[in-house]
Amino acid sequence: MAVLPPINSLDVAGVKSVAELAETEGIRESLQFFAREKRWIDEQHLEVCRVPAPTFLEQKRAEWMVAQLRALGCDAKIDRAGNVVAPLTGPKDGPFVAVTAHLDTVLAPRVPEDIRIERDGRFYGPGVSDNGAGLAALLAIARLVKTHSCLEGMDAGLLLVANVGEEGEGNLSGMRFLCRQSALASKIKSFVVLDGPTTDHITSEALASRRFELTFTGPGGHSWSDYGVGNPVHALSRAIALFAENGASFSRSPRSSFNFGIIEGGSSINSIPTLARAKVDIRSERAERIDELTLLLTSAVERALEVENERSTGGRVTARIREIGSRPGGRLAEDAPILNFIRAVDSYLGIRSHLDCASTDANIPLSMGLPAISIGAGGSGGGAHTPGEWFHPEGRELGLRRVFLTLCLLLRSFSKSGE
Repeated sequence: MAVLPPINSLDVAGVKSVAELAETEGIRESLQFFAREKRWIDEQHLEVCRVPAPTFLEQKRAEWMVAQLRALGCDAKIDRAGNVVAPLTGPKDGPFVAVTAHLDTVLAPRVPEDIRIERDGRFYGPGVSDNGAGLAALLAIARLVKTHSCLEGMDAGLLLVANVGEEGEGNLSGMRFLCRQSALASKIKSFVVLDGPTTDHITSEALASRRFELTFTGPGGHSWSDYGVGNPVHALSRAIALFAENGASFSRSPRSSFNFGIIEGGSSINSIPTLARAKVDIRSERAERIDELTLLLTSAVERALEVENERSTGGRVTARIREIGSRPGGRLAEDAPILNFIRAVDSYLGIRSHLDCASTDANIPLSMGLPAISIGAGGSGGGAHTPGEWFHPEGRELGLRRVFLTLCLLLRSFSKSGE
């Protein structure tokens, strides 16, 4: 974890530039907007979270976002991948600076009342932190831009994107389409990804990962009369145990992880199952370690299959490993302008942040060599991906000012460079 240097050891000219920008008439008024519109932002945050959007089923939330953005005067639409895209300022043909937040959630509210405010001021419910915070920030920025003229006259435009497919098996599908297949792909020159609330981090390195589904099959039968035939659940359990036991030594340096998040199989307690399935997530700061863990997984499956079939008295078990997801890695150079901009903004605002390595939508542009960071949108939160997820809006305006100033610097850089 690299803590950013204090203000006196940063590029003083950069921090001074942020201070001068923040004191210009239009920007100074814009920075006050986020505190003045706190209630409206909170209301939008709650409302968007009440529209269920589990991965692969984000359409209703996308339609809700389009309606809100159009009501603010934005030319918003849904692209072929399901992403909401809305150019807010600048030339029609770009170049663009994209500010993005993912639409989907791991869990979804069953009824609107699942999203609620408690007496302590916290929001509770699925997705209120990850990524209700990011989506509320997009709406706040859109309203600011459409009610103020602070970003007019720039040589680059601001593009707002609420994308699909960030969580789980979505495999970053929305960002992949945006960066590789959409008509906007060649026009977006940098990305600011808003994911969650906290302002204590800057994700500048993409954590690579691969995901696999293990499937064991066998003839099945009665637990008594057919006892002894190959059992897929037994074989799968052995494969998981072998991999977990040997994989632990691979997780230290470079930092790596693995997780069996889903296990399925069987139909009744007195039936030998015909099928057992598991899904595993493997991550590492280095691609070669992922390759090593993948080989270890294959070896564990083969060994488990061998042991189960050796002890079987009839009916063999077979197995298959299928890749169901892959997130590429990448990292910003230490002197990347986008990194210098966010550092200068943090120093100006008094934010103590650190650089980190994580798996976010920024993985895709970073893997393509495009400037991208992922940061929080302000406030605080916890319990992501659990039924106890929460978000507290106190201090949200600090995070929104951070986002806005960083976007201003990125947009201004095009004018200064002549791009």
